[in-house]
Amino acid sequence: MNSNSRPRILLTGATGYVGGRLLPLLLGQGHRVRCLTRRSSSKANLSGESVEVAVGNALDIESLNEALTGIETAYYLIHSMGDDEDFEQTDRRAAENFAKACSEQNVKRIVYLGGLGDPSDELSKHLRSRQEIGDILRTSEASVIEFQASIIIGSGSLSFEMIRALVERLPVMICPKWVRVLAQPISIEDVLAYLVEILEHPIGESKLYEIGGPEQVSYGEIMQRYAKQRGLRRFMVPVPFLTPYLSSLWLGLVTPLYSRVGRKLVDSLRNSTLVNDHEAKDVFSIVPRSLDESIARALVFEDNEFAVTRWSDAFSAGGDEKSWGGVRFGSRLVDSRTRKVDLNAEQAFVPIRRIGGQTGWYYGNWLWKIRGFMDLMVGGVGVRRGRRDPNFVRAGDTVDFWRVEEVVENKMLRLAAEMKVPGRAWLEFEVTEEDGACTVRQTAIFDPVGLFGIVYWYSLFPLHEFVFSGMLRNICKAAVRNANSANAN
Repeated sequence: MNSNSRPRILLTGATGYVGGRLLPLLLGQGHRVRCLTRRSSSKANLSGESVEVAVGNALDIESLNEALTGIETAYYLIHSMGDDEDFEQTDRRAAENFAKACSEQNVKRIVYLGGLGDPSDELSKHLRSRQEIGDILRTSEASVIEFQASIIIGSGSLSFEMIRALVERLPVMICPKWVRVLAQPISIEDVLAYLVEILEHPIGESKLYEIGGPEQVSYGEIMQRYAKQRGLRRFMVPVPFLTPYLSSLWLGLVTPLYSRVGRKLVDSLRNSTLVNDHEAKDVFSIVPRSLDESIARALVFEDNEFAVTRWSDAFSAGGDEKSWGGVRFGSRLVDSRTRKVDLNAEQAFVPIRRIGGQTGWYYGNWLWKIRGFMDLMVGGVGVRRGRRDPNFVRAGDTVDFWRVEEVVENKMLRLAAEMKVPGRAWLEFEVTEEDGACTVRQTAIFDPVGLFGIVYWYSLFPLHEFVFSGMLRNICKAAVRNANSANAN
């Protein structure tokens, strides 16, 4: 790589929530980016012609100096909320090292995403730390652009996932005082727009911009607005007790959040996070989305992300570990299994494209018929629709009480459930060929709505494990049998 093509941007936190979404936007605008990661194993997820990966740690100043060589703009998207030790001290050390290294390497600009909160209030440790980091970074000789945001609305955002988990799991919520605290939520897409647009601005003096959506709402209202979009009725019972600490203990019982991070986050909810300085509206071209649109966009993004997910990649990257009830991806519950056959992809795919109708479901057909009858009893479509063609499927076809959402010949078939279920369900098959053999992956995906949806999934999971395992086994047997029959002829 010659000197003219070396990256001019360093992105820390590139595998995190914000950084992972920022990286493709920067690359899409033609920027060359160097990503700083603590783990060499992350290199595989950061590949690309315009991406350079530096393995290092903000607590190791030598690695920072190396990573910041030749950099003009550095994005600081690091936090230590999940660490075992005192995260304030860890974050302070990391920021001090980063500021020093930026000065030593003549970095021109640091872009930092912090948190809103009135410094005159008794801020939580989390918010106090986020604002202290901005102060420390400003000790650098570089120009520091700090964006302070309230709740970020987006699939995968810790605040959004906490709200989602509470609403989905609790028909009746006991609401402490912090549920009435005001915030100014902002869409992740708008946050990213600010982070990208700053590169178009000339490098000047350090600035702090407060950013937020157009509405000031309580956490309780955010929950109700999310519930409305999900078609859920939720009742909130205000109580005068339940401190943030007690709330965090209760939260750990009813949500899947990582407990240490969740407790630190809940402690921050006692502080209002509102925009008081509106200078960002005059300086940037971004018009922030409304709360309802932000929630809708988060759900649409999650749907799109799921539609293009290759489960063979997703599970291999995560070690393909199975757990009882499946693995959680956002709001979805995913149960996936594989089986290998010594066939090519075309041969392995034949029984998959014939599934349903007169062929049946390869295992426990009587159970499928009972499920279809139950569906008819509650006004569903049942299994009487069958198939358009016994051998081939195309997108939009009905297959009993499923509909073909997507099919890629000899590679993938995804069925969307049209039976009555408390949520949305998909059944997907992937075939990958390597070295003359194939791996067939079967994946059941469920997006539960409300507590009943979660109970429905977990109560039926033992039966699903039994039926789906048998189905995959017999699909592979049918593929071998068909191939042998074709060879004999």
